[in-house]
Amino acid sequence: MFSINLPNVISLARLFSVPILVWLILNGQFLWALWLFVGAGISDALDGYIAKKWSQTSTLGTFLDPVADKALLVGVYSTLGFIGEIPLWIVILVVFRDALIIGGVIMLHISMASVKMRPILISKANTAFQISLAVWILGELGYGLVFSGIKFGLIYLVALSTVLSGGAYIMSLFGSEMNKSDGGVK
Repeated sequence: MFSINLPNVISLARLFSVPILVWLILNGQFLWALWLFVGAGISDALDGYIAKKWSQTSTLGTFLDPVADKALLVGVYSTLGFIGEIPLWIVILVVFRDALIIGGVIMLHISMASVKMRPILISKANTAFQISLAVWILGELGYGLVFSGIKFGLIYLVALSTVLSGGAYIMSLFGSEMNKSDGGVK
């Protein structure tokens, strides 16, 4: 049975913030979108801290937290791409990587392979770059500032780390499948 605890409520709130963020961006309310996005990011750190500190980890939380994170970034990136504030190729790259990971996990789960997806350093860096780019763009739009050199650099950091992270996860997924086929011996 799924347990509802404070970390799960915080993750649910983050998930439910996605349509509000999309609406704010589409309606040009960039400062509100910026601060809601920053609040959602803080909530991600907060729910993890509470879950670990007070032993409130749960099966629901292990699924809900990454789903909320992915929905948040995909929602913001897709919307920023839609309004022309981020190149569509980077939106496609970010969304494709997440779809590839989710599809791989589902495929392995269906095939009964043991799936242990732990965040790796490049993925943590990728998430940090993705968040930084979204915050930067929302900040530029909200405060009317333009620092295109920094934005350009962040776009390419996101692209490079997305490719590297996606490749690392694919190798990890194939490693899980190969582990299954050779009797689990690595």
